[in-house]
Amino acid sequence: MMGLLAMNKTTRRSKEDKIFDLINIFLVAIMVLLVVYPLYFIVIASISNPNMIYEGKVWLLPKDITFEGYQRIFSDSKIWLGYKNSIIYTFVGTLVNVSCTLMAAYALSRRDLYGRNLIMFLFLFTMFFSGGLIPTYLVVKNLGLLNTMWALILPKAVAVWNVIVARTFFQTSIPNELLEAAKIDGCSDAKFFWKIVLPLSKPIVAVMVLFYAVGHWNSYFDALIYLNNEDLYPLQLILRNILIQNEASTQMMSDIDSLAAKQRVSELIKYGVIIVASIPLLVLYPFVQKYFVKGVMIGGIKG
Repeated sequence: MMGLLAMNKTTRRSKEDKIFDLINIFLVAIMVLLVVYPLYFIVIASISNPNMIYEGKVWLLPKDITFEGYQRIFSDSKIWLGYKNSIIYTFVGTLVNVSCTLMAAYALSRRDLYGRNLIMFLFLFTMFFSGGLIPTYLVVKNLGLLNTMWALILPKAVAVWNVIVARTFFQTSIPNELLEAAKIDGCSDAKFFWKIVLPLSKPIVAVMVLFYAVGHWNSYFDALIYLNNEDLYPLQLILRNILIQNEASTQMMSDIDSLAAKQRVSELIKYGVIIVASIPLLVLYPFVQKYFVKGVMIGGIKG
């Protein structure tokens, strides 16, 4: 009994510790609120009467709930076409990115690769110096990639920082003894990479998939530069035209004559398109979350 009392006494937190915890909880709550509330406001604004939003009555709960904005969004063929294009660009682009990154990172992690320091220097050089926008555009044009999906994929097939992270992961997680044992059994380098290295590298693969997929899904600038055909526009470029240039599709507004009504529906569409464009990433993230922290932490260790 005396031992339990002594233990409770030693583990009892001081007044200063409690104050410190309260301050931390308060600051974290403020930061969470600053991050979460704008997202929450977009959700409730997308289903609220725009007049209520203008009057400042929508801040905690939606008012005069309406799904007219979503109905008009999903009735527009451009939105579905943008969705299809973005899914294709994201899937193909991520596949190319992850394949090139992992193969380059594994090769650079091998100590027996001749000239790997020079190759790594050339990789790092591109992080600090580049030709610029106009030379890059001319290269893409001369390669005949304009107005094709490859203009959005091949020029950014490899991100040097991701190569460094993946290389560090391979160096710290794949022991050389494993390679030596595999070679004794007659395993080739390619077979070792596909059959042994990749199955052991699920965390870093998940991290690379998430990084590249988010980049492709949110990208619109490359499409703005390299694409002239509207049938090839990704969803984010269509979203940009709606949000910034206020170019809601005529298909969405075809049955509206009043200017005030068009403005009202336009506001609903703006908020709704943001939600529609964010759903795929929100669905993807939970599946890779368990690998995310492990992959980043291991890949971030300098080896």
